[in-house]
Amino acid sequence: MDHFYIERAKEFVGKEVTLRGWLYNKRDSGRVKFLLLRDGTGIMQAVMVKGEVGDALFDGFDALTQESSLMVSGKVREEKRSPGGYELSIKGIEVVQLSHDYPITPKEHGVGFLMDHRHLWLRSKRQHAIMRIRAEIIQACQDYLNGNGFTLIDAPIFTPSACEGTTTLFGVDYFGRKAYLTQSGQLYNEAAAMAFGKVYCFGPSFRAEKAKTRRHLTEFWQVEPEMAYAGLNETIEVCQDLLLFILRRVLERRREELERLERDVGFLERIKPPFPRISYDQALKIIKEEGEELQWGEDFGAPQETALSQRFDTPFFVHRYPTQCKAFYMKRDEKDPRLALCVDGLAPEGYGEIIGGGEREDDLQVLKQRIKEYDLPEEDFQWYLDLRRFGSVSHSGFGLGIERTVAWICKLSHVREAIPFPRMLDRIKP
Repeated sequence: MDHFYIERAKEFVGKEVTLRGWLYNKRDSGRVKFLLLRDGTGIMQAVMVKGEVGDALFDGFDALTQESSLMVSGKVREEKRSPGGYELSIKGIEVVQLSHDYPITPKEHGVGFLMDHRHLWLRSKRQHAIMRIRAEIIQACQDYLNGNGFTLIDAPIFTPSACEGTTTLFGVDYFGRKAYLTQSGQLYNEAAAMAFGKVYCFGPSFRAEKAKTRRHLTEFWQVEPEMAYAGLNETIEVCQDLLLFILRRVLERRREELERLERDVGFLERIKPPFPRISYDQALKIIKEEGEELQWGEDFGAPQETALSQRFDTPFFVHRYPTQCKAFYMKRDEKDPRLALCVDGLAPEGYGEIIGGGEREDDLQVLKQRIKEYDLPEEDFQWYLDLRRFGSVSHSGFGLGIERTVAWICKLSHVREAIPFPRMLDRIKP
């Protein structure tokens, strides 16, 4: 018999197969017994009828427990009333291992309990749908960038210095020397862009932020493109194209998962370019109209981003923030040196920032002065300054946060569900 996956059931109609998976649930209606089986690609109903199978097989149903691992053989048939539209007529069951006292039962459980059992919670329909969408978003990012001339360059996890500010660094002992977990691969991306033109890295970033909001993780993943001979406007165009590509891919390939999450697919389908672009000053005015207080020069926090993004029904961009709230490497606007040539991409529906980027300072002397102003040790950035000594050009890029993008597209209430094993201020297990 053929080994098959549930997601390919339509290819096996009328054929004898063996489904290797786990018991998700079961029900008994007397002469007919139903097993809901999962195999990692989907859930399928399997049925056995008294008199059509041996008594030992039929009576063995009662001993089968939730999340027991099974190999179930039978014939695939179409059945519109079954999950996925197909059903397995059971001919045999081989028990690989009986599960006992599985802690996550069909009843309601609190989030704390479920997070403590995250290693098992991932088996649920909802978490399965979210992780499939996450995987699709990551694949879409890579497909878009690979298809548009970007080269993947892996950035290191251990770094000798800060990228996004010294207050959120995780320090580690590196054979007697001080090192840090990376906040971003951007600085290394800039070096790679001077070698390859258009590059990106994808991997985890770490921020030691003592924040307990629904948008913050201490470990998160991001894709970070960087482009030589590119300015702020070109970066915004790539941001927009990438977001549209991601949305179309998820709608095309993961519609079933979106519907399982009860996401308003129509809302996502109505998102069209161009995305609105507003200045920091315009955004500040909207924020104040929404009743949130913020002084000019301060960066937006979660309350301000929520208030701002509730005004839009499509992703949008906020550009030219005050330099005082942005990183040392941001290039300043020649027309108003108080402003940085930077941009944040925000998701609608109150989700806030999912993208951050902008132009990088390309003048050696100016960058040296910025490092001094931000009280950073210049010796740690000599290699970075070399990029301005040897063939400096205008360049720009951005980072797209995977978990925040997943949270918005899936309409999750917290980013902790957008990553397999979340790391937060109060959680490092499992």
